[in-house]
Amino acid sequence: MIDLSGQEQKIRCFLVGKLGNDLHELRSLIDTLGMECVCALTLTHCKIHPAYGMGKGKAQEIACLAKEKNAECIIFDFILEPTKQRNWERLAGMPAFDREEVILRIFAAHARTHEATLQVELARLQYSLPRLAHMYGDMARQRGGNYGSKGSGETQLELDQRQVRERIHQVKCKLKTVVANRMTQRKLRDKMSLSSCVLVGYTNAGKSSLLNSLTGADVLVEDKLFATLDPTTRRFAIKDGGTVLLSDTVGFITNLPHTLIDAFKSTLEEAVHADLLLIVVDASDENAEKQYETVCHVLEEIGANTNEHILILNKIDKLQNANIRLTELASVFPDAVCISAQEKTGFDELTLRITDVLFGEKYDYLLPAEKTDKL
Repeated sequence: MIDLSGQEQKIRCFLVGKLGNDLHELRSLIDTLGMECVCALTLTHCKIHPAYGMGKGKAQEIACLAKEKNAECIIFDFILEPTKQRNWERLAGMPAFDREEVILRIFAAHARTHEATLQVELARLQYSLPRLAHMYGDMARQRGGNYGSKGSGETQLELDQRQVRERIHQVKCKLKTVVANRMTQRKLRDKMSLSSCVLVGYTNAGKSSLLNSLTGADVLVEDKLFATLDPTTRRFAIKDGGTVLLSDTVGFITNLPHTLIDAFKSTLEEAVHADLLLIVVDASDENAEKQYETVCHVLEEIGANTNEHILILNKIDKLQNANIRLTELASVFPDAVCISAQEKTGFDELTLRITDVLFGEKYDYLLPAEKTDKL
């Protein structure tokens, strides 16, 4: 939307969250999407009701408050089932959607390659299929069927659902080809006898910046959530002439939709097959501990939680009261490596840790001349 001054006007959102959630993450998500939060409400208690997910009185109160704030949509920080979504839109007279749709829209906006586009399309189709019904006001419209025939034909909804299912099948077939190509590439890399390191972590933790700083790559870096959707692999030369393959991956987030986990399965498998995981955590974020727990949970979901790993605390250059915060983090993450990808500090210790894990420790041996055959 563009106002009279020629500037793009942001969509005004009313945010609703559950008890114990400060909505910080949802604010970051809508900011990435280019929307504006006009009001945020956290429910202190939530009486379950089948129509709205809460009491009707509370639902009416939220709808009236959203109108008072001139909001253009209501966004919920929890899953909104199709029936509840339809009820909310009727009650408030404006679009209502949940956190999952916000994430899907961000992924759609950031998809660049053919593989990412297919993965996002699959996730969006799977998400939209049960929600097609709320797009129609009259479910009785039908197509097909002739006078005197046994059936009355398909409704518009049934036709659209069939088309979506057919498209889901087509996209899955295309993704199978992409997955086969990725497996071929992985086999070729395995033949090179190079160890693989994969950067994993919360979205916007600085994984792409770290890849660029270590390898000289030119991966897109933005201070936005989910700026990277496609895995990028580069050679990383470490000390003593060793070389490893370093890969960037899509970031994780709390309650990452299962539709996205399923769609990005081939991409996430880079972490499953890695010799070493480099778990990157944003040390400057006050929720660093929770973000680490989220990453561990997603790694467990995809079957990569048993891989060797090194924990990296990034962005230490952005710490306020650095000494105090680093002491706190050291007590929580005693084995972590502290670095700044932006200022390229802490890289010597990180390289040494990677070398120790992948190639073992270095020892000096003294062999007598008559035992040279042991070499």
